[in-house]
Amino acid sequence: MDEQSSLLALFTSSFLAATLLPGGSEAVLFGVLTTHPQLYWPALCIASLGNTLGGMSSYAIGRFLPDEKALLRKSAGNKRGLEWVRKHGSPVLLLAWVPLIGDLICVAAGWLRVNWISTMLFMAAGKFFRYWAIAAAATT
Repeated sequence: MDEQSSLLALFTSSFLAATLLPGGSEAVLFGVLTTHPQLYWPALCIASLGNTLGGMSSYAIGRFLPDEKALLRKSAGNKRGLEWVRKHGSPVLLLAWVPLIGDLICVAAGWLRVNWISTMLFMAAGKFFRYWAIAAAATT
């Protein structure tokens, strides 16, 4: 696969992995960096951008949920993410990359109307550092 196609696949997989759909983009990032090590920084930035935009799509879903019952139904009754966001605000979005709770935290932030700019910045930072750790492991 050429460089552009690899980066497009990485963006797509990182976006979808951050939505409510299942998927993992870590393996795609690892594959891109193994095949094209010269794409270290572009791949890291593209994966982070795609994953952040995917997380923000979950945030947008939360903005459209009408009430707490709808949010709890979407999260199968798990209140942990909602309580974390309610208690700590946007800094909890540093954990948006964590499997299972990350999606719930993003949706909860939207439902609670947490400022979207601070949400996006904290989310992007957490996702960037996760991908940076994976990229560092892939290139050593």
